[in-house]
Amino acid sequence: MKTESIHAASRLLSVTVLVAALGLAGCQSMPGAPRASLYERLGGMPAITAVVDDFVGNVAGDKRINGFFGSTDIPRLKRLLVEQICAGTGGPCTYTGRSMQASHANMGVQEMHFNALVEDLVKTLDKFKVPQQEKGELLAILGPMKSDIVAR
Repeated sequence: MKTESIHAASRLLSVTVLVAALGLAGCQSMPGAPRASLYERLGGMPAITAVVDDFVGNVAGDKRINGFFGSTDIPRLKRLLVEQICAGTGGPCTYTGRSMQASHANMGVQEMHFNALVEDLVKTLDKFKVPQQEKGELLAILGPMKSDIVAR
């Protein structure tokens, strides 16, 4: 009799834990529940770093725009891009670089160059299978920088 009570209590505890776990998982997708930041949904620092590494590689191979980066300190550029994306998506980072306007002053960046850069980023996001919603949110964060980057 005692063994049956222990097994019954154990099954009840298991069912209770399962129900609680399912309830908590359901709460994450319920309307009104706090939503994970874009930083978290993208995969945090490891994912952002991987995306930046691949993206910079795409830019380096893109003859339409790689000339703009000929004298650039690439490790510093990568670090600043990671900071910028991390901070912009709700992560714990602080962007320590110059403003986009100051960074791109007198470079002569035209709309076609900016568009090539975006194409290179989208190529990377597609490679990493970033979902459409997160991709759109990230591009919406970065898009307004265009007016500070493209020469008037």
